[in-house]
Amino acid sequence: MSAMWQGCLADTDYFEMRSSGGHDYGVWVTTPPRYDPATTQAPVVYVLDGNFAVGMTAPLIVTQLDPMQQIQPYIQVSVGYAGEEAQHWARLRNRDLVPPGEPISTEFIDAVEKGLQAGAMTREQADAYLAELRDTHADAFLSFLTTELHLRIERDYGTATSGHGLFGYSYGGLFSLYAWLTGSTLFESIGAGSPGVASEDSQVFAQLKEMGDSRYATKLHVTFNDRELLGDLAIYQSITKNTATLLHRLTSRNGAVTSAVLNETHVTGLQASFLSYLRTCRAL
Repeated sequence: MSAMWQGCLADTDYFEMRSSGGHDYGVWVTTPPRYDPATTQAPVVYVLDGNFAVGMTAPLIVTQLDPMQQIQPYIQVSVGYAGEEAQHWARLRNRDLVPPGEPISTEFIDAVEKGLQAGAMTREQADAYLAELRDTHADAFLSFLTTELHLRIERDYGTATSGHGLFGYSYGGLFSLYAWLTGSTLFESIGAGSPGVASEDSQVFAQLKEMGDSRYATKLHVTFNDRELLGDLAIYQSITKNTATLLHRLTSRNGAVTSAVLNETHVTGLQASFLSYLRTCRAL
């Protein structure tokens, strides 16, 4: 990493990697303070939406030195998009983070139209954004993380063999729920912040039904924000309502699931949600 960025993202490397599916990803790897894999091998925490999230989450690696509430050592791997595609991360994430066959809710379409009317995007951008939601491949992205990227991180950074984690927010949170419900065995803990469960017919409810009476050992920590629930934006009201419904069905039968309500908006909640995940699932 260049000297300019090193002062902001200490102990962080950056590389680009093409998946077997032909997609290019930017990867930021932040190691713990004074990390030496020859003496202590740390597990990995994968953080989604790296183009947006890395600046707010990677510096929190110093929590591993916090004398008041120390967090277990971990290597943070933030995954985003590379090259010219990096500027389009907000729509490309739809392709990678949303489960196959996920319905597009009316509330979500209305939210995109409001963004268009407010000048936050052009018609071309809005159409491209929705187009990515009609052909979604969270299954392929999960496979990339677990069978391609993880092998490279293991090889290059001398990671621990267990104790790995995953954190995602918004559609990243939906992906985290999807990964947990698939029964993925790579992760010991998963954080899902304000999951984008925009529809009552979301695929995560179908996954939950398929799960039946199974019990997963992987810890799942879910957060959402009170201002999403109490505000006047229908899309945020929907995702909190649907997430709460999912949580009620999960926590009634699975002790590995925890949750928290944060005093944030959907935009400001990412860092607080990540901290909540660290404190709940990765504290010493």
